[in-house]
Amino acid sequence: MKVTADIASQILNSSADAMLLVDEAGAILFANRSAAELFGYASDEMIGKAVETLMPESFRKAHQKHREAYGRRPRARPLISGLMLLGLRKNGETFELDIALTPLETDQGMVVATTLREISREDASETYFRNLLESAPDAMIIVDDHGKVAIVNHQAEQMFGYTREEMLGSDIEALLPTRFRERHVGHRDAYLESPHVRPMGAGLELLGRRKDGSEFPVEISLSPVRHSAGTFVSSVIRDVTRRKQMEAELIAARQAAERANKANTAFLAAASHDLRQPVQALSLLNGALRRTVKDPLARDMLESQQHSLDAMTNLLNSLLDISRLDAGAVEPELEDFPIQRLVDRLSAEFGRQASHKGLVFTSCECDCLVRSDPNLLGEIIQNFVSNAIRYTQKGSVSMSCVPSGSELRIDVRDTGIGIEADQLDAIFKEFHQCKTPGAEQEGFGLGLAIVRRLADLLGHKITVESVPGHGSCFSVHLPLVEGRAPVDGDADILDDEDLVEDASGTIILIEDDFAVANAWGLLLEAEGHRVATAQSATEARAIVRHLDHAPDLVISDFHLIDGSTGVDAVKEIRDEFGFSVPAFIVSGDTSKVVDAARDLENCALMSKPVNTDTLLKRVRHAVLMGSVGED
Repeated sequence: MKVTADIASQILNSSADAMLLVDEAGAILFANRSAAELFGYASDEMIGKAVETLMPESFRKAHQKHREAYGRRPRARPLISGLMLLGLRKNGETFELDIALTPLETDQGMVVATTLREISREDASETYFRNLLESAPDAMIIVDDHGKVAIVNHQAEQMFGYTREEMLGSDIEALLPTRFRERHVGHRDAYLESPHVRPMGAGLELLGRRKDGSEFPVEISLSPVRHSAGTFVSSVIRDVTRRKQMEAELIAARQAAERANKANTAFLAAASHDLRQPVQALSLLNGALRRTVKDPLARDMLESQQHSLDAMTNLLNSLLDISRLDAGAVEPELEDFPIQRLVDRLSAEFGRQASHKGLVFTSCECDCLVRSDPNLLGEIIQNFVSNAIRYTQKGSVSMSCVPSGSELRIDVRDTGIGIEADQLDAIFKEFHQCKTPGAEQEGFGLGLAIVRRLADLLGHKITVESVPGHGSCFSVHLPLVEGRAPVDGDADILDDEDLVEDASGTIILIEDDFAVANAWGLLLEAEGHRVATAQSATEARAIVRHLDHAPDLVISDFHLIDGSTGVDAVKEIRDEFGFSVPAFIVSGDTSKVVDAARDLENCALMSKPVNTDTLLKRVRHAVLMGSVGED
């Protein structure tokens, strides 16, 4: 704005505040009455003096440099900008001053209108405000309604790399990357039309720009401030560079973990199949030899071989189970089911094993319904019973159900060697074996480690009570479900003595591994069955079209060579003959992919390597009865 010296003089004299008019050289051109009274001079006494004479001598050189820098880049600064100085009265008294600067262009050149206000006790609230501003942990900038920086604190100087003098009076857009400045003017105008509090972290991705040109991510909160001089906007600015780096590191770590988990899951699926295949072939060949070899010494050797195969199978299953549980590849499928169904199955499985060792095995009858995953729960109890039989040389092993309130406790109790108190926690660790005198060194110390992981996965509590020399009781606690289930202890699979001798039948075998298929054939043919072998669902379909009657049983691997599955093959064979032919689907895959086989009617899903004695018993049942029975 261009004004005459007379107009400037009238403005200065009409102001209630102390006002000076200073030229570019720092000489006082005019002082109003308030200024003369403030400094203790007569008005005409101040004219011509250097403005630095109005401050203590120790500040004069520094102020001269600030004044020269201001002359090179003049801009308005309001009183509340935080520019505080010490004034020097004529009598030598010093006092605190707040100043405002307004550059004016006149016929004689640029002059600076300076407004001065003494900071007195009455201004304590304003001083408190400034101290509060300076002590704030975040950068704070207050902008006027024209987008000019009116107030900054020390943290803002540190953050952006500018001095306070450089920032005051400049456009706020100078603190933004160049590409955002024009757009920000529109945002600023829109905000001033409807000012409101905007909290920190409102979901906006914002960037600040330092004096050296570097950019950094920020979060900003905005608050409108009403003042007699107009509407100001207070902004609190936070540098979030470190937090963004941590977020990026966390995202990268999570993605790496997800990739590792997928790779681990893929490895486990492949290992489950590929590692089980040779064990499966060995087990089938051993079963076939035991049914054809008559020499007693050779039969003993085969029995020893089968014992080693069983140990290998158990170790392989345990290692894969541990790996799958640790990789999070096991997801429980909770359902409500009668606990008696599980008790009957485990009783049939372990009753004979206990009897062969000379132990009495007992189990209960219970009509309770529980909520759990029957397969995973069965593995927990199976480990309990297996350990009880292993570590009991004489006496008994029992399995009982004890309802209590909203839960059912299943106890597996034995009269074995017991466990020392200082080992009760250690028994659930990997590869730990009981060191109690008389303990067999059979096994690998993985069963209870698997139990602990399964119980944690299912949310079931495990408890142990034991007295060395007198036995142990392992318990799992399950949630009860309202209602009762009928107790039916009759097994669906017939015992060997219930089956007639002539149980031969026609079996379609679908297996793409030649060694395993050959072992299957030898075992089944040794039992008198006729076996037709195919590698895929397509080959199986071609074979059945040449049969003069329906097969008695279909045995298929789950994953087949042409990308089809055993489920596909079974369905096609059933469609060909128009009825539900009994089927066994065998797989080393432990992923949820094979769940499709569980949903197939009159079909049993078996895990590799299968036990040949159990397998042949079920084959005879399926051939005679036309159904696979219950697991």
